[in-house]
Amino acid sequence: MQTVCLIGKPNVGKSSIFNRLIKEKKAIILDTPGITRDRLYGICEYKGKKFSLIDTGGIIFGENTFDQDILAQATLAMDEADQILFVVDGLNEVDHIDLQIRDLLRKYHKNVFVVVNKIDNEQRENNIYSYYELGYENVFPVSCEHNKGFNKLLDALTANMPLDIPLSDPTLKFCLIGRPNVGKSSLINALLNEERVIVSPISGTTRDAIDTKFTYNHEEYIAIDTAGMRKKGKIYENIEKYSLIRSLKAIERSDVCLLILDAKEGIIEHDKHIASYALNLGKAIVIVVNKWDTIKNPNQEISKWQELIRDEFKFIPYAPIVFLSAKERKRIAGLMPEILKAYEHYTLEIPTSTLNNIIREAIALHEPPSYKGQRLRVYFVHQTGIKPVKITLEVNNKKLVHFSYERYLENKIRENIDLEGTPIILQFKNKIE
Repeated sequence: MQTVCLIGKPNVGKSSIFNRLIKEKKAIILDTPGITRDRLYGICEYKGKKFSLIDTGGIIFGENTFDQDILAQATLAMDEADQILFVVDGLNEVDHIDLQIRDLLRKYHKNVFVVVNKIDNEQRENNIYSYYELGYENVFPVSCEHNKGFNKLLDALTANMPLDIPLSDPTLKFCLIGRPNVGKSSLINALLNEERVIVSPISGTTRDAIDTKFTYNHEEYIAIDTAGMRKKGKIYENIEKYSLIRSLKAIERSDVCLLILDAKEGIIEHDKHIASYALNLGKAIVIVVNKWDTIKNPNQEISKWQELIRDEFKFIPYAPIVFLSAKERKRIAGLMPEILKAYEHYTLEIPTSTLNNIIREAIALHEPPSYKGQRLRVYFVHQTGIKPVKITLEVNNKKLVHFSYERYLENKIRENIDLEGTPIILQFKNKIE
């Protein structure tokens, strides 16, 4: 999968363009309550093609630390990207900052598309020729506010990208994600030592993620160890340690993500951010509390920790929790069964009759609220995908679906079907009469 990054000075509309391009994923991200989003990375799908999209802060070539941090982030994003969207403000002329960014881009020898934002009428579109002085052949006028010009831009951007055809690799892949020093590598080693049957270490598709094949109960699996995800304020301290984008790519190609928490340090806000990356990419999740050997009276503390985790991670109440010590190799044996169960649910195919019965009973118990004299009606329910489970509900008017009622329907599905470990995507589609 190719990577594309958005580059430009402040207030040109990069974040709006980011949201517009990832619209297929946006509903999944924003309709999930309880998540504080870091809008750095997303997935864009267009005409059967898929690419990773990086949003960066507005570049100003200033002397203060904040400006330098943003420039460092943008520089790393440009280095990682295959193609670059150089966003400029269509309401203003090219200025010295645009020219400085152009000079910076020339060092990377990447395919660059100049995106002239805020072009919402024909007169402004006729005045875009001045942006050719930036020296790039590909100049595209767009309007985020009016959703104009994006099809032409995406046609050009994806012209040389391959169709996104999933490879039929049945091997279950799981990755370990978390802050630095929570014990991800130690846990990988403990897992491998437990089974004592390493097949071969193989290089991952990203520079900071290592894939390791191993066998468990006569079946082959791939464990992916990722570098620790630092807070945004810390990732600039050492450029060599900047690995968020590569870790996100490892998540994207995994089936199950193990969110590793540090029992010694406790839960912090950044742990939730890391969990949201896996959720946004639709992955099965298992929460692992490592360094359990550092807890006094561990048997008494488990219930307290379970309650704490459920309170802090309300947006993934379905994630199973495993307590272990990688260092002491204690309680390790309970991890693989939870991974396998999460994967089983992640790929579960539910009979159509079962889904329709569940939804019919849920509506009978609690009818949808009416809005402006209209009430939501559900005609038919069927599963339309796995990894994760996708369920489509044919309705009279999908605009009548309130997020609270959607959550109610999901809860009813989970009450009747064991889907521990996997998210569920409910899609509402207007029935064609």
